[in-house]
Amino acid sequence: MTASGCVWYVPALVDLRAGADRPVSRRLAAAGCVTGWTTAAVTALLLVLGVPVPPLLAVVAAGTVAVVVLRIRAIVRRRAEEREDAACWAALDWAAPKRRGPSPALVAGTIGGGLALALVTALLLLWGRDHGVGTALAVTAPAAVAGGALLAAFAGTARPAAGPREAAVRRPGTRGAEVKALKQRS
Repeated sequence: MTASGCVWYVPALVDLRAGADRPVSRRLAAAGCVTGWTTAAVTALLLVLGVPVPPLLAVVAAGTVAVVVLRIRAIVRRRAEEREDAACWAALDWAAPKRRGPSPALVAGTIGGGLALALVTALLLLWGRDHGVGTALAVTAPAAVAGGALLAAFAGTARPAAGPREAAVRRPGTRGAEVKALKQRS
């Protein structure tokens, strides 16, 4: 599973490698992604090695906390960068381009939900057998909840067919309208 996660962690590694060429918020989000996948890989390795439950849960908890902290910092930083960009566009007397893609809150909720489901699955697999929970139920119940969450997330991000990319637009009533009128007269 962690090898198939390369579609997320390889681009994140590229963002981290690019350094100052990427915005700080993007590098923080990439660090969170790499941390999460590293936590998953280390957890899988510890499960294979038969490490006792308390140290295993400590690794999972530490990785989860690190991912959540990095993601929250990335969201806060992204909002600050957007405010700074809006101020720069306003100084140029232009409206900022509209932001595309899912909201950071939706992304953070999806990631947090996935981590919570992974933790519940691990707990059910580790302690559920002693309390009458079968392996099939321990795996299928969280998987069904995750599938429903993914469908809800997909429905929340569905957009009409993409048209031409929206660019920055000059605000009405500014010098741009005067220049346009002059060009039409000539």
